[in-house]
Amino acid sequence: MTRQVRIAEVERKTPELLLPDAESTAETVINQAMEFCARKMRLEDHQAVLKHLQQRDATSYKYCCYGIARHVGDSLGTLDQNVKAVYTVDYDATPEDICFAREEQMTLIHLIVWVERKTSALQSLVEGLDRALAGAFSRLLGLDRLKYLLDVQIVDDADVEKRVGYGAMFSSLYHRPIKVWER
Repeated sequence: MTRQVRIAEVERKTPELLLPDAESTAETVINQAMEFCARKMRLEDHQAVLKHLQQRDATSYKYCCYGIARHVGDSLGTLDQNVKAVYTVDYDATPEDICFAREEQMTLIHLIVWVERKTSALQSLVEGLDRALAGAFSRLLGLDRLKYLLDVQIVDDADVEKRVGYGAMFSSLYHRPIKVWER
């Protein structure tokens, strides 16, 4: 009987293992992106970065978006073993256009995710993370709710080898994607 009591005591003390959800992942991604932006711009803390973002400073916005791209890549790679690498592509408006854009025109973060095989599970993961990031970013900046923050294109080896769709960008001479995460 003593042994049963000890097992029950141990079971009560064991913490529950919680897998990350989209909301907590989004908060982590944005916090890490803000830290990255603060380091790059030599700002004191998150509040200084937030002030720059709210003033529509294009440089801080670009650094923050790049930081988000890096950490989204890391999150996708951690949560899906099919992800081989994640790249960002910058083919939007000029920084001046971003600076003066209305909330609904804010630039998307364009990512190309290179996978071993395309799955609906990864697509669902991306959609959930995008919704959570858009909500968290909207709340952070005090904006009306953004519908999207990410534009994610998924390619596999065949797309890259045959230069199909976004897979063709990897052999582009003029506009190559920038690797932000790799397995």
